[in-house]
Amino acid sequence: MAYQNIAASLSPEDIQQIKAALQTIQKKLPFLITLSTEERRKLFKMGDKSLAFVNNSLTAAQSNPDILPASFNLQEFVRDYQLAATLTELLISLHQLSEQVDDTLLAVGSEAMSSSLTVYEYVKTAAKKTPGLKSLAEQLGERFKAIRNKPVKPVSDA
Repeated sequence: MAYQNIAASLSPEDIQQIKAALQTIQKKLPFLITLSTEERRKLFKMGDKSLAFVNNSLTAAQSNPDILPASFNLQEFVRDYQLAATLTELLISLHQLSEQVDDTLLAVGSEAMSSSLTVYEYVKTAAKKTPGLKSLAEQLGERFKAIRNKPVKPVSDA
């Protein structure tokens, strides 16, 4: 569906229910962790191709358990694979939802910004003739002050 002007709102009850649903998701996944950048860098990454490799390795291990050392925990391998597959499926759904929220936020934020710019232009125009609006126009204009005061970098001939 093509993007159209968004005319929606969320009631306080809806917001509370959404937050409660997110908390429920977190409670259902109590084993989730947070890795540091360094920890993430050091770990093997399992993408689509690796998922197939792990699946094939698991099949090989289950079909030939006698080739594995006694210290190899096949059941833990099964649990890790099953959890990885399930989390991959959930992550796809969460990414889709996140992208939709992000796109909607971008669109509705743009709509709000566009309306704000229109209001600002009217306030600036009205401030020239209407007492009391000059300070409001200046306050609204603060948003653009940093942009106007940025020094222009000279172009080097190097």
